[in-house]
Amino acid sequence: MYSFNDLNEKNVLIVGGSKGIGKDIALAFAEKGSDVVITGRNAEDLKNTVSELQSLNPKCSFVQADITKIDDIEKMVTRAEKIMGRIDVLVNNAGINIAKPALEVTEDDWDTVLNTNLKGTFFCSQRVGKHMIEKEIPGKIINIVSQMAFVGYVKRAAYCSSKGGAVQLTKALAVEWANKQIKVNAVAPTFIKTDLTSGMFQDEAFYNDVMSRIPLGSLAKPSDVTGAVLFLASDMANFITGETIKVDGGWTAI
Repeated sequence: MYSFNDLNEKNVLIVGGSKGIGKDIALAFAEKGSDVVITGRNAEDLKNTVSELQSLNPKCSFVQADITKIDDIEKMVTRAEKIMGRIDVLVNNAGINIAKPALEVTEDDWDTVLNTNLKGTFFCSQRVGKHMIEKEIPGKIINIVSQMAFVGYVKRAAYCSSKGGAVQLTKALAVEWANKQIKVNAVAPTFIKTDLTSGMFQDEAFYNDVMSRIPLGSLAKPSDVTGAVLFLASDMANFITGETIKVDGGWTAI
């Protein structure tokens, strides 16, 4: 009864699934037997990750797309529908940050961050939501947000704004689509050490500051985030909606 066995019946679309946290999530779903379509902007990264996914489940595939473009989102979801037949789980993982002091943030910086982290998340959810409602699928939408949705931090004005908006978006969609049995939740990680973020931790002052704020005393791993995503996607979380699970080692509990 309490297992992830039901995931082998799920078709999963992972936006931003070619590297980092998204790749770890995709591999975990494929290992559980889910059919997975990953998306991203870089074709080479997508091909490399799909080759790994297909070693676990040959039905996995990819669609190249830029979620800041509405036409790309439409094509992406339409293609995923054709590949898998139906979409049971959407994971909105694509995200970007431009680390600058607030006084130096340009309009282009702001638009770049908000267009990916908030606009893209909404329109991906909207398009997949339409699919789930039309097909009467009791689906799951899982947004990867951040602890920065709940706390402020330096050089993160646009990022904090985008992730805070994504948390409120999660609640709004959860309420609006509850009568369709679509559960919308989010996972909010702290800083994760990956190939994409390792460079910034070479700044000793920054690293020490981050570590001083995490009571558990370590950085999170991609697998820590993946565990929360698998739980929310599984039948064990069928009565949870509008929630954000913080995977932050206690940062926001202080």
